[in-house]
Amino acid sequence: MKWKSADLRICINLISAIILLVGLGSAIFIYQTADDDSSGVLGYQIIGGSVYRIMPENSKIYKHDLEVYGGKAAVLADDFRRWFVGLWHGKSLAFTITCITIFVSFAGFFTARHLPSRSKSDIRGENNRDGIN
Repeated sequence: MKWKSADLRICINLISAIILLVGLGSAIFIYQTADDDSSGVLGYQIIGGSVYRIMPENSKIYKHDLEVYGGKAAVLADDFRRWFVGLWHGKSLAFTITCITIFVSFAGFFTARHLPSRSKSDIRGENNRDGIN
């Protein structure tokens, strides 16, 4: 019966390793092929030799109007929503997949390491030193 526990540990470790390799490989592929989305850009600004996009939601007028209509909570909710949506696009998607992959695979490795061992046999009296069944 020790083999069943060992087989389960090996299986969980193998699945965790596959998740880690596939997830990190996918994240690398996404990072290399991702483009920055330039839809909705009002214009561009050059500062110190770097080009920055001017988005409508980053303007002071947008923030002011949002605060007038919904208060500070609306501004915070809008910032949080834009941050969360941004996690699933472009190069930040690669970092999101990397974090999720590492978490899931290490949870699998941790689970496999802490499986209860089957030290007792299913055969009657084998582990019983007194001979009492």
